[in-house]
Amino acid sequence: MRFMFVGDSMTIGRAGDYTWRYRMWQHLEATSRGRYGIVGPRTGLYEATADAAVSHAYADPAFPADARRHLSGWGEGWLHMAPLIGDAVAEAKADVLLVSLGLIDLGFYTNSVQTSENVHAFVTAARAANPHVRAVLLPVIPNVRAQYDAPFAAECARFNELLAKAVADLDEPGSPLLLASVPEAYDIATDTYDGTHPGPSGEHKLAAAFATAMHQAWGLGGPYAP
Repeated sequence: MRFMFVGDSMTIGRAGDYTWRYRMWQHLEATSRGRYGIVGPRTGLYEATADAAVSHAYADPAFPADARRHLSGWGEGWLHMAPLIGDAVAEAKADVLLVSLGLIDLGFYTNSVQTSENVHAFVTAARAANPHVRAVLLPVIPNVRAQYDAPFAAECARFNELLAKAVADLDEPGSPLLLASVPEAYDIATDTYDGTHPGPSGEHKLAAAFATAMHQAWGLGGPYAP
């Protein structure tokens, strides 16, 4: 299986982070070694001083170069990834997409309905490139803004409802979609370093959400062990 991570700033990470991608790589090494690959057109981390993804300063320098591949970006959401995913899937021959998107869309670009439309466009483009592609989609985890911005919190909740409906409507036997579960114990006060972006404990919980969904629904990998 060839896995591609697709996400926003929570997925790409910044210079000095481990990233939840790293935690998933460790999980795949433990459960599927020799039977998987990680693919994608990008490898970098976001560097704040350059305001660009030009850093390769991962917290663990032993994180292998070929496992650092991804399709994620700081400030990028469904709006940005829908036009890119077809070429990315085709070029990398991706089999499974692990997708964490939506927070940046709702915060800056599109409302819940428009964001859901971009989910549909994303899935359509991915399937045009690989009719048998699988995807695991993580609902939006409301960040600290939702604690004081009630309309934003409502849009996050509404989008998650629409995302669940999209997964149910678009799921196909030959190209299955899964809706991952937001970790019940995820606490933005302790699992993030700024109310949005995951710290080490949050990284493990995000990786576990994807790993658990794939293991329970598809029998891929195994139970997640931090």
